[in-house]
Amino acid sequence: MEILIALGLVLLFVIVLLAKTIKIIPQARAGIVERFGKYKGTLQAGLNTVVPFVDKVRYLIDLREQVVSFPPQPVITEDNLVVSIDTVIYFQVTDPVAATYEIANYIEGVEQLTTTTLRNIVGGMDLEETLTSRDSINSGLRGVLDEATGKWGIRVNRVELKGIDPPPSIKDSMEKQMRADREKRAVILSAEGQRQAAILTAEGAKQSAILNAEGDRESQILRAQAERESQILRAQGEGQAIQTVFQAIHDGQPDQSLLAYQYLQMMPKIAEGDANKVWVIPSEITKALEGLGSSIHEVAGIPRKVDGPRTRVDMGPSEPQVHRADAEHTSTNAAVAAAIAEAEDAANPGASPSEAGAADPAGGSPAATRDPLSDPLPDAMPDPTVDRGSDPLAKPPAPDTE
Repeated sequence: MEILIALGLVLLFVIVLLAKTIKIIPQARAGIVERFGKYKGTLQAGLNTVVPFVDKVRYLIDLREQVVSFPPQPVITEDNLVVSIDTVIYFQVTDPVAATYEIANYIEGVEQLTTTTLRNIVGGMDLEETLTSRDSINSGLRGVLDEATGKWGIRVNRVELKGIDPPPSIKDSMEKQMRADREKRAVILSAEGQRQAAILTAEGAKQSAILNAEGDRESQILRAQAERESQILRAQGEGQAIQTVFQAIHDGQPDQSLLAYQYLQMMPKIAEGDANKVWVIPSEITKALEGLGSSIHEVAGIPRKVDGPRTRVDMGPSEPQVHRADAEHTSTNAAVAAAIAEAEDAANPGASPSEAGAADPAGGSPAATRDPLSDPLPDAMPDPTVDRGSDPLAKPPAPDTE
């Protein structure tokens, strides 16, 4: 029994001895070993052995990058405004021995150093610059902290300003300013939109007016052309109708009875109308009524009935012709003078040619110098060119002007 107790005690001593001798360090950690209160060495990650009851692992340092957020700190800007700034520090222990023995609490030291450096940097800026210069503040903080914590075995990788909170009154003023600025931009944008809309509307109205004017011009041109063509066609139709009626009248050879009948048909139409209180009978109607019983004599302006084939009236050329009145008048005077000379020779057969030559040095008779149009022949002298026939009262036919 005593042997078993002794064996148990020995086994327990061995276990305690092994526990004091073997040390296991986790990954990304470093163990600070002290021997009799003095730094002996640094244990790396893994299985390590120390002298039992002599060496002791005093500190276990974390070598990973650490993130520490500090509470908001009041900072006074250059324009005497108090703002609250909270920061975030990213740092890493590079020397476990320095981090252990150079400073008692490196996290608190980093916090205090960050606060003082931040007040120093922001104190030289106004509020507007502080709010818009985060990058410059971060860079300044990182430079100062990295330089100051280097002897502590700490490397500051990054510094970020988590928030900058101005006073409530300043925040309200900033909101009003921002609201006014946004309203200003909204009014400017609205005015520009209205201007663009007005410009586009004016351009559209201009283009519309131009197109309407061009359309009106083309329509007026087309309407004028159509009116001109219609008038031309109407005039041609009226001309053809007049020519047809005129030709029909000459082909039909109307007499006085037909004219009187046409007058009688027009009398009721003349009397139509409520305003006709007094009816004046034209003198032409009485003349027409006188000829109802006889159609022997001709009415002026109506041609006589001619036995034999009818000759259609020549309408003449469609284009206007220039009348050669002087040449026709000269030829007519010469023909009349020749006829008068022949008549005088027949009436005075005893006259000698010398007398005739004395009377007219040019070889013609004295009658040849008379103008037949202004000085007509005596009534006793008959016209040899007219064949009166059996009717002595009949009027000679009008000369053919063709």
